[in-house]
Amino acid sequence: MGDDTNEQTQSQVKKLVGMEENCYTDAFRLHVVTWNVATADPPDDISSLLHLNSPKSPDLYVIGLQEVYAAPHRFIMDLAVEDSWSLLFMSRLAPRGYLKVSSIRMQGLLLLFFSRLAHVPFIRDVQAAYTRTGFFGYWGNKGGVSIRLSFYGHMLCFLNCHLAAHMEYASQRVDEFEYILDTQTFYPKKMPQILDHQLVFWFGDLNFRIQDHDMHFVRNCITSQKFNLLWSKDQLTMVKTKEALLQEFQEGPLDFPPTFKFDRFSDNYDSSGKKRKPAWTDRILWRVKPKEPPSKEEDEFPLKLTQDSYTSNMEYGISDHKPVIGIFTLELKKMYETPLVRVCAEGEWSADFDAMVIYSPLQPFPSSAWDWIGLYRVGFRSISDYITYTWVKDDEVSFNNELTQVYVSKDEIPVLGGECVLCYYSSVLQCIVGISSPFKVSASAQHSRHTHTHTHTHTNTHTSLHLEIYLSL
Repeated sequence: MGDDTNEQTQSQVKKLVGMEENCYTDAFRLHVVTWNVATADPPDDISSLLHLNSPKSPDLYVIGLQEVYAAPHRFIMDLAVEDSWSLLFMSRLAPRGYLKVSSIRMQGLLLLFFSRLAHVPFIRDVQAAYTRTGFFGYWGNKGGVSIRLSFYGHMLCFLNCHLAAHMEYASQRVDEFEYILDTQTFYPKKMPQILDHQLVFWFGDLNFRIQDHDMHFVRNCITSQKFNLLWSKDQLTMVKTKEALLQEFQEGPLDFPPTFKFDRFSDNYDSSGKKRKPAWTDRILWRVKPKEPPSKEEDEFPLKLTQDSYTSNMEYGISDHKPVIGIFTLELKKMYETPLVRVCAEGEWSADFDAMVIYSPLQPFPSSAWDWIGLYRVGFRSISDYITYTWVKDDEVSFNNELTQVYVSKDEIPVLGGECVLCYYSSVLQCIVGISSPFKVSASAQHSRHTHTHTHTHTNTHTSLHLEIYLSL
C-alpha cells in the first residue's frame, strides 16, 4: 500500500514540474519563411532561403509570400498553371522528398505547405481560407490566407497576412488582424476558427514600424547591432502591452537587422527621396492554445513548440524586403501511427497490359465514391502531379480489412516505365490517406508505340483533384 502511494505521489510531482515520462514522444522540425517579394520574379537560387545545405533537414516547410506579381494577365495565366514561385519551390523540394500538400493564393498573397512524404498520410482535414481587408481602399491586396490541418491528430493553423502600411496605422493593423481571426471559419464545428487550433503560426508583412526614434538613432543602432535599443518602440511590441489577444502570441527576440526598406540588390536602407525609416515589418509569431481548463485529450496527447532560430537572410536583393526565417521544433505525442488505407501495386506493371491496384482500409474513415488512387512518379511535386488515376469502387470502402481491386488501363501507364508510387486520395478529408511503397514500372516491350495520352472527365474532377484555391478580384 505504501509503495503504491509513493508511486502515485512521484507521478503527481512529475506532472507538476512537466517531467512526465514519454510526454513528448516525437519531435518534428518546421521551417517557416515569410517574404514580401515586391512583385519580383524568383531568384535563381533559394538554397540559403530553405537551408538546403543544412545537416538538419525539416519535416515541414511553410512558406508565406506577399506581393507576388498579380497583374491581370499574369494572374489569369497563374490560374491555368502554377505561379513561378510555387514552381520554383516545388522543383527544389520535390527531389528531396517533399510534397506540396496544400496552397492558397489571394492576389499577391501566397501560402505553401510542404511535408516530407512519410508524414503525408498523417496530414488530414486540410482546409484553406482567405480574408480580404478593405481598410483605406486596399481591397484585395491586403488581408490573410490560411491553411489548417491535422498533423498526427493535432490541429495546426498557418496564417499569412499582409496588413495595412504606414507608420500611423498601427491600431488599424490590429483591427485587421482581429477581423481576419473573426471571419475565417472552418468545419467541422469542433474547431471552427483560427484560435480554436492547438497551434497557430501568424506571420507575414505585418507592417509594424519603429516609432518615435529618429532616423539617425535607428541607423546607428543597426550599424552597431544594438537592436535591443529599438525593441521598446517597435509598434507590435507596444500594442502587445495593451491587447490581451496579442499577448497570447509569442515571438523570438528581434536579433537581426530590420527587414524593410532596402534599396534593391543591396544591403543599403532606403536612399530614395522618401528615406523610409527601417522597420521589422516581416514577422513570425506563434500561439499554443491555453489549457484552461485542460482537456483530457490535451493531457493525453500534449504538444510543445520551441523556436530554434529566428533571423533574416540578407543575401537576397530582388525585393525591398529581406526574407525572415523561423526554425522550430514541434514535440508531440502522435494520436495515431497507422495510415487510414493500405494501397499497393499488385504484380508486374508495364504499358503492355492492364495493371491491378489493391487497397484495404486499416481504420474506419469517411470514404466516398469520389475517392481516387493516383499513379505518381517517385519525386512527384504535388497532389495534382499524377500520371493517371482510377476511381475507387462505388460501393465505398468496407471496414473489415477486406482487399479491394481496381485496375489501371495499360494505355494510361507510361511506356518508358520508371519508379512510381500509388496514393489514395480522400475527397472528404481533402488529403492523401495512404501511400504505397515505391515500385518499378517496366518499360514497354513495344518501344515504337507512341505514348498514349488520355484525359478523364468527371463532373467534380477539379473539386476533388486540386487543393489550390485561386481567387480573382
